[in-house]
Amino acid sequence: MFNTHRITLRKMTADDTELYHIWRNDPDVMQSTSPSLDLHTEEETKSFVKDVLLSSSSSKCYMIEDKETSQTIGITSLVQIDLGNRNAECIIDIGEKGYWGKGYGREALGLLLDYAFLELNLHRIALRVFSFNEKAISLYCSIGFTEEGISRESLFRNGQWHDIIQMGFLQNEYIAMKKEQR
Repeated sequence: MFNTHRITLRKMTADDTELYHIWRNDPDVMQSTSPSLDLHTEEETKSFVKDVLLSSSSSKCYMIEDKETSQTIGITSLVQIDLGNRNAECIIDIGEKGYWGKGYGREALGLLLDYAFLELNLHRIALRVFSFNEKAISLYCSIGFTEEGISRESLFRNGQWHDIIQMGFLQNEYIAMKKEQR
């Protein structure tokens, strides 16, 4: 379990499937984070949680909880963990809309990056973000991620094509940033 003054990250369990299913089928939540806007059955979500999120040795998934209310507000994960090359991809979704734009995602990513770089000793963390998600891009840049590439017009949303931006963060950059913040 990881903590800041406002949130706790706790390991995802099968008991979180129902809430995750709600977020996974909410178009507002998935609009800016999932390439597919398909709706998922409960069985599909249960299978995905069991086989991909909980059983895979190459992923670590955490539920984001508001410490004050104990409400679960989102999920953050390291996926495609490659310990040989010390790389992983990070994902974050704040599923509870009342918590959007209030800094909870920043805190959760901070905890996840501490864990990835300082505990797991990973060398590189990557993420993908849709070009229209300007708030997320601003957040990732302010945390220290660097744009590394663009998959041009690879996402079709709301009648038009959008780019997917690949971003990365290296362990030495993260450690240098942490030293500057002291």
